[in-house]
Amino acid sequence: MADDEQDYKVGHGRPPLRTRFKKGQSGNPGGRRKKHMPALLADALNETVVVTVDGERREITKREAIVHQLVNKSTTADLRATKMLFDMMKEAEQKADAAGPTEKNPFAPTDKEVVRRLVERIRRQVLAEVAEKQRETAGSNGDNPAEIAGSNGDTSDDG
Repeated sequence: MADDEQDYKVGHGRPPLRTRFKKGQSGNPGGRRKKHMPALLADALNETVVVTVDGERREITKREAIVHQLVNKSTTADLRATKMLFDMMKEAEQKADAAGPTEKNPFAPTDKEVVRRLVERIRRQVLAEVAEKQRETAGSNGDNPAEIAGSNGDTSDDG
């Protein structure tokens, strides 16, 4: 075996002997993944077919072809097709209504509460800073803040 390894030339399409699969060993023991029913159904409905619409050949998906057939049958007074069509329309409208409000109002009530508390905290902080500035400016003028608060608004000295 040692002689075989020395004579063996590694290259394109000739991997080293130690890294090759052993006899009877698969490279993919789990096999290919199986598709689940929703994926199989979606793949089948998305396949295209050639149909003739108003004398013109068009390529559409099987999903579209089913809808066209259902609408056409319901227009010919086929009650089962009409009921199925109405049920599908109602379901589509409900899904659209359910998706609509979440797009218009992206904030949950908890988000609104957090924003309200943040605004309240910032407002208190700003008011405290303004009051501090007023105390500093009143103190630097040599005036007593108590006298300023008790004055009648007349700032002239002639009384």
